Amino acid sequence: MNHPINAKEQPEKRQLRLALFASGNGSNAAKLIEHFADHPRINCALVVCNKPQAGVIQRAEAAGVPVLLISRERFLQGDAYLPELRAAGIDWIILAGFLWKVPQALVTAFPGRMLNIHPALLPNYGGKGMYGRHVHEAVIAAGETESGITIHFVDEHYDHGDVVFQARCVVLPGDTPETLAARIHGLEHLHYPPVVEAAVLGHTNANA
Repeated sequence: MNHPINAKEQPEKRQLRLALFASGNGSNAAKLIEHFADHPRINCALVVCNKPQAGVIQRAEAAGVPVLLISRERFLQGDAYLPELRAAGIDWIILAGFLWKVPQALVTAFPGRMLNIHPALLPNYGGKGMYGRHVHEAVIAAGETESGITIHFVDEHYDHGDVVFQARCVVLPGDTPETLAARIHGLEHLHYPPVVEAAVLGHTNANA
């Protein structure tokens, strides 16, 4: 019988350990690491990355956070690196610019304990292929007057889980994908760490 990773076990007596999944430069991961650096209850214990040259690796190493490099075949078709996540004592998975679809094995192992941030106001401009610049191009092409961020729980579908938080910003006349992205990044960096903190602690307290 399979059991969720780290089922409740005296949560008030130990730190909760986050694995940050990222594929790119890692600015959101860096903000999370910074936010929880001296936190009494939450620790960014691992960065998981699928690209050996991604900037997030250097950011993690500079902060002293271990990095786990993963391959597509094992992640999507194999054991999803659950043995390594178990060995690291991971309680929550936080997606921070991670581009692969999360396999069912992880959804099952971390029920209600996996969050993602999306650079648009879901349910609009989500789904397969909608990430980064592609999202901002679509928002501008559609003539939208606002965009924003959505923080949501992760399930087996792209950008589909229950919404935890949204923040909005204007789309200005003459915006490019780059200028809109800069505004969106500002919202991400401001809101993601405290929303993650509230979700993790709220879930733990509710299940204590």
